[in-house]
Amino acid sequence: MTTVPVVACLNPRNQALAWRLSVLPRNAAFWSHHLMKEKKKLMSWSICAQSSPFDLSPPPIDHDFLDTVKSAGAEISGEGIIETFLNDDEALDAVDNGVVVVDLSHFGRIRVSGEDRIQFLHNQSTANFECLHEGQGCDTVFVTPTARTIDIAHAWLMKNAITLVVSPETCRTITEMLNKYIFFADKVEIQDITKQTNFFVLVGPKSGQVMENLNLGDLVGKPYGTHQHFNVDKQPVTIGVGNIISEGGFSLLTSPAAAPSIWKAILTQGAIPMGSNAWNKLRIIRGRPAPGMELTKEFNVLEACLWSSVSLNKGCYKGQETISRLITYDGIKQRLWGFHLSAAAEPGSIITVDGKKVGKLTSYASGRKQSKHFGLGYIKRQAASEGDTVIVGDNIRGTVVEVPFLSQQRPPSAS
Repeated sequence: MTTVPVVACLNPRNQALAWRLSVLPRNAAFWSHHLMKEKKKLMSWSICAQSSPFDLSPPPIDHDFLDTVKSAGAEISGEGIIETFLNDDEALDAVDNGVVVVDLSHFGRIRVSGEDRIQFLHNQSTANFECLHEGQGCDTVFVTPTARTIDIAHAWLMKNAITLVVSPETCRTITEMLNKYIFFADKVEIQDITKQTNFFVLVGPKSGQVMENLNLGDLVGKPYGTHQHFNVDKQPVTIGVGNIISEGGFSLLTSPAAAPSIWKAILTQGAIPMGSNAWNKLRIIRGRPAPGMELTKEFNVLEACLWSSVSLNKGCYKGQETISRLITYDGIKQRLWGFHLSAAAEPGSIITVDGKKVGKLTSYASGRKQSKHFGLGYIKRQAASEGDTVIVGDNIRGTVVEVPFLSQQRPPSAS
């Protein structure tokens, strides 16, 4: 095991476990002032990097992390989801100009283990798992036999297992579906580890600087999905490139025991905390499709523009025949777009051009201070394109725009 010193501040006199920061103040208005005071403290800490990847097997979850953020002023739902830090506009601004840290522990984590795990997921989803190696990752899509979308999953290939991160709404469905397709001779085990882990993401242009300051700069600039394992205070942490909503930023899968210390250390580097309310707005602004909204049995994986998650020639897998026909016969009839709207709009509203129905709005979000309005929705291929004007509902004007998540999607690979 190699010990990697991680400098959280510039003063070297502190001892090695200054993960233990005091609880941040309740009033969100004091975040910046308090963090500057923390930076002036003498502190450093260390991360132990495993010489060989470990297999995540954390202890049962406790509530120390939620207690930590609640005492700092967070509003938490009855389901244990951090809804807001009363700073939604500040957090959305930091996405563009700084860095935010988001607790996505309510998202599902599924552990797929056993000797046949790679071939199994290769056959059950759209990505080519057989071309990946330990320490790499990818996005893959779970679809129905007719290629209708269930959810996007982010996958990490570890030494003894593959970890999938999925949406909160689909974790149980996907777990049950995967178990259903395990045959008698398959050496595969499926485990929902959501309640045994915590999951944070870093978003924003200064995410890399935070990693550098924490002496984790080796991950900066690595391909999407690259991940490494560490120990923090003898607790397992996996850190990967990408943050669900984009190929930039970083994701951290931690044990519950390490979560409070890691969260506080990231805040000390200047990250702004973001709750799920602002995250849901960001999802729509950035164009990341979600189950029940853009990912339903009404739309197929190619209409959702999830090109980067699809491999064409990897062999037989669920939905493959339909996907091949759609491409071969140019059968994609509609596609997902973003919209800049003139006013608030209701998801499900009809989209029209020249009085003719051409699509449907699937998601809506207001921007900072409610001054801007954003949406996602499907439009027939020939009806409108980027820059065109459409009508949403009765009289809301919308401009068709390309959104970041969809613009980073690339045509299906031939591998």
